[in-house]
Amino acid sequence: MHHTETSKQKLSSAGEVQLTAEQHPLIGSIGEVSAILESLQSNRLFVVIDKPAYHASGADAVLEPLFLQRTTTWFTNFELNPKLVDVQRGVEAYRDCQPDFMIALGGGTAIDLAKLIGSIAVQAESARDIATGRATIEVPGKPLMAIPTTAGTGSEATHFAVVYVDGKKYSVAHPSLLPRYAIVDSTLTASLPKRMTAATGLDALCQAIESIWAVGATEESLEYASEAARLAFGNVVIATNSPTPASRDAMCRAAHLAGKAINITKTTAPHALSYALTSRHGVPHGMAVAITLAPMLAFNAGVTDQDCTDPRGAAAVRDRIAGILDVLGTDNVEDACASIKNLLQKIDCPTTLEAVGVKTSDELQTIVDSVNVERLSNNPRRASQNQLLHLLRNTIP
Repeated sequence: MHHTETSKQKLSSAGEVQLTAEQHPLIGSIGEVSAILESLQSNRLFVVIDKPAYHASGADAVLEPLFLQRTTTWFTNFELNPKLVDVQRGVEAYRDCQPDFMIALGGGTAIDLAKLIGSIAVQAESARDIATGRATIEVPGKPLMAIPTTAGTGSEATHFAVVYVDGKKYSVAHPSLLPRYAIVDSTLTASLPKRMTAATGLDALCQAIESIWAVGATEESLEYASEAARLAFGNVVIATNSPTPASRDAMCRAAHLAGKAINITKTTAPHALSYALTSRHGVPHGMAVAITLAPMLAFNAGVTDQDCTDPRGAAAVRDRIAGILDVLGTDNVEDACASIKNLLQKIDCPTTLEAVGVKTSDELQTIVDSVNVERLSNNPRRASQNQLLHLLRNTIP
């Protein structure tokens, strides 16, 4: 049975962090990797590692001796945002070394690549067919330990992974993709530059808010998402502009809880609209999502029984929207949207599509045409192409 074990941090079903006396959340857990490897008697490792993050985070000082003591195959040269060609190369390398354990270290790209490589390597079908959904995962791969060095994607807590095939983004989902171990250690994020801290932190915030209004929201996911949203909204500006150990802790916790939330609900319209902004206009993922968060909050707040996609009805969606307003410290949608935009401005995130180079009707249409239909279907209010175009036009002054 696959599960996620978070060192130095145990999450109850209500999403609260349970700590024993003298424990501090998220500090020092990288030191537990050695004991885990010893307990599993793992001697052949396959490691998917973002080399710059490995050295900058300080993880190398702890992990290098462990790797030298074992037969370790490294997979390090890959592009940002998982590409099929990197998955295919990784699968070949994995099959050559036949590991008994996998470790992924870095941001969402490294962790998602490890999920895909480890799983696809033991399937009969091709990487392309599995990535594009023409074939499915039939058997689980070897256990994976995910060690995030950013506070954003929450990939260490989800059972899916993204991959780009011929420029198009796909999501592969299977219970066995959930990492067996998650080492969430905020000290590994201390060296993150400002822009990356902002972008990854915004990803966590958006995931949390989207999970709250998502069609698939449950009592469990709402506990995770609400706490994640409060932590991210209250700490992302500090963590970006004047980081402290406490703010880094809070953002790591927010990212992990947001990951647990979207592992249940998946993401919605802001994510669905974001992918073209990243692939075509080079906007960092978290910022690309955040640009449409406020407009989509206003849109979803206007849900009616006629356009509601949540079987629980529009009133239930509005109740959850009210929870989002509470997290943002307001009692009305207009102020909530203004609060989101104010936060983005404080961390130098663009608040309009014009600011990222989207200025023409044709460019807007391209974004709408490339929307991720699956993510859009998780949104609680049905949105036509014309409505999406109208929403995007309103982000251009």
